[in-house]
Amino acid sequence: MELHTILGDIRKADQDYHLIDDGDRIAVGVSGGKDSMVLLTALHMYSKFADRNFEVVGIHIKLGFPNMDFSEVVAFCRQQGITFYQFDSQVYEILKRNPDKEGNIKCSLCSKFKKATVIDAAKKLNCTKVAFGHHSDDAVETLLMNAIHGGKLATFLPKMYMSRTDTTFIRPLVYSYESDILSALERNQIPFVKSTCPNDGYTERQAMKDMLQEFYRSYPMAQKNFIRMLYNEDQVELWHREGDHRAEKAKSMSVLLKEEGDLQLTRHGANYFIVYSHSDTPKQRCHLKIREEESKAIMDGTAIKEIFQTYSSTKDI
Repeated sequence: MELHTILGDIRKADQDYHLIDDGDRIAVGVSGGKDSMVLLTALHMYSKFADRNFEVVGIHIKLGFPNMDFSEVVAFCRQQGITFYQFDSQVYEILKRNPDKEGNIKCSLCSKFKKATVIDAAKKLNCTKVAFGHHSDDAVETLLMNAIHGGKLATFLPKMYMSRTDTTFIRPLVYSYESDILSALERNQIPFVKSTCPNDGYTERQAMKDMLQEFYRSYPMAQKNFIRMLYNEDQVELWHREGDHRAEKAKSMSVLLKEEGDLQLTRHGANYFIVYSHSDTPKQRCHLKIREEESKAIMDGTAIKEIFQTYSSTKDI
């Protein structure tokens, strides 16, 4: 398997957002599509050389759409030594009974059912996290769709805890381009299953994807900058109305930028801090203020520990 680019993206996302803990059992939600199949394959490979012990299993929910043949996927997983589970569901039957005004399947309802059934299956298998194959291009599409339809700047997070279901979601491919995923799929002959959903190719997301591809042809640098925009919080300049309590709250909030083990890089207003446990008071978190250029170095790849050691008199942290 030649997955160097994808594995590098997963490693960086894991380092930046602390996606995986020692002892995790991670359920990869496998639709059978290209993204989820590459994620399952790459994350399984990553588990072989990462500095933590964790297990990866694939979970496919049989939604009930016709002519979905997973025999090649099952055979591939067996060949690669990947544990793969399939669960029956009645999602398609429910969707057919609850169409939209035009008689089409509701994509939003389908998404909710899929997520709920994956969570349920993961809990039955004692998994600690659920991984989805959303990539960086998906994140940009989601951002723009929220701006157009919801009037807000928001996209999915690389790591998110849902308290209602006590579930942690991770997205290890957030730094991967869709083009790199497709290249990895073809180069390694990873099998996938084409969706037979009648909405496939006719959704608003597909329209946004097509529009962005056309835009990138005119402005090639835009794709990388759009993705950079998602984590470049230093350059956020939006309107704050005078006296708006939400603006004041935003100024006072501490934002987690990066996490490496017990060390965290945070931003509080215009100031940057390394958060750590002091040896004299291990249960109390301490804040070490650092310079802006040092925070940028950390975001560009310098280890938090390396910057911290320049301030600390002890190297044992």
